[in-house]
Amino acid sequence: MKAIYLMLAIIGAILPYSHFIPFLQTNGLDSKLLVSQLFANDISSFFATDFLICCVVFFCFLYQETKKHQIRHAWIYVVATLTIGLSFSLPLFLFFRQKAMERVHTF
Repeated sequence: MKAIYLMLAIIGAILPYSHFIPFLQTNGLDSKLLVSQLFANDISSFFATDFLICCVVFFCFLYQETKKHQIRHAWIYVVATLTIGLSFSLPLFLFFRQKAMERVHTF
């Protein structure tokens, strides 16, 4: 599973940015335009709202699991979510969580 999580993290960083970088090149970091396009219609609003709720769920899960498995530096995954995206931070966290779980089972 570690290899799959790592591969998904890489894909989760590359694919979303392949759409975001052209936006940045055209518009710069225009947050007003970004939000207006993000909620431009019902379908994009549906996906944006779903994504934001998933981020909150991930942060709750992250808080619980980092304590349970004594995973340090949980803030890294929050920053990764806010700067790259959930498609990167979630599989990256699952990769390191799997490593932590294997360390415990090794002893």
